[in-house]
Amino acid sequence: MVMGTEVLSLRMDHELLERLRHHAAKRGMSVQDYVVRTLMRDDFDQRFQAAVEETEKFYGVT
Repeated sequence: MVMGTEVLSLRMDHELLERLRHHAAKRGMSVQDYVVRTLMRDDFDQRFQAAVEETEKFYGVT
């Protein structure tokens, strides 16, 4: 499977960008990689939680 890339432009204040740079640097990452990884993790967490909820509904767990 070949995955293409697209561009997403964000406008943020200086303080937020500096915080992102700091967090990314602690992990040896670029700001872009850090933001993408964070979004992917958040997306996974949301999909995982939805799957857990569906499983609980299926088995009648409250």
